[in-house]
Amino acid sequence: MSVVSAKNMLDKAKLGGYAVPAFNIHNLETVQVVAEAAAECESPLMIAATPSTLTYAGTDYLLAIANVAAKRYGVPISIHLDHAEDVDYIKSLIEMGYKSVMIDASHHPFENNIKIVREVVDYAAKYGVSVEAELGRLGGIEDDLVVDEKDSFLTDPDSAVEYVERTGIDSFAVAIGTAHGLYKSDPKLDFDRLAVINEKLDVPLVLHGGSGIPEADVKRTIDLGISKVNIATELKIPFAKAVRKYLTENLDANDPRKYLTPGKEAMKKVAIQKILMCGSDGKA
Repeated sequence: MSVVSAKNMLDKAKLGGYAVPAFNIHNLETVQVVAEAAAECESPLMIAATPSTLTYAGTDYLLAIANVAAKRYGVPISIHLDHAEDVDYIKSLIEMGYKSVMIDASHHPFENNIKIVREVVDYAAKYGVSVEAELGRLGGIEDDLVVDEKDSFLTDPDSAVEYVERTGIDSFAVAIGTAHGLYKSDPKLDFDRLAVINEKLDVPLVLHGGSGIPEADVKRTIDLGISKVNIATELKIPFAKAVRKYLTENLDANDPRKYLTPGKEAMKKVAIQKILMCGSDGKA
């Protein structure tokens, strides 16, 4: 088995009332962690990588690692390009074999947003690649993507209907009060807005900024139509803390196999918790 399009797994999640976890990864070790967690929980999995991650790790390297993980563990795995803004870059990854892409044109005016997204959708269709896009704008920091809180805005339900119909996207990222990175205070999610959007749309909905939201709130968004939950920061923090602790306690340590292992173990615990939170366990 190799990596697959995200369309079928997200459509299935929408029908089943659960969400697929989309874990942002950065290298071999983090792919191993989330794939092992998904296999143990028998969960479908989206391995997400931002353009800056792909620059760091290598587009071909990560695709090869994801394909090995899909073959080894036998659960549905899709490798997803997250928050990409360059259409030509997206097309090159589609040609390479990436099976799911997000074109983020949310900073463009409505009509331009639609035009850009439609170009990606039409191109991806030739390769059986699923496309995610966003209407609304999340604040916070996602790798190189920085959006000031004053520039963020929530998704308008009526505009969302027109947007999804005209773009033909496979999944729709909503802005309902979440943010990228760590929250400075408890996030206040607009559940009523999400309920209206879900009632108006048939496509799977995506929750960005899933790290740091209380589990009960995430589960409520899933009940209201969220079919994919993006998680990044909550995976990175325990990994870094465990590696830092090991190196502090073992000042002469120089073997990556030894000091990275505690980080992987800490990250895996969180990945399993998030899979159970999404309700995707046993859905592979």
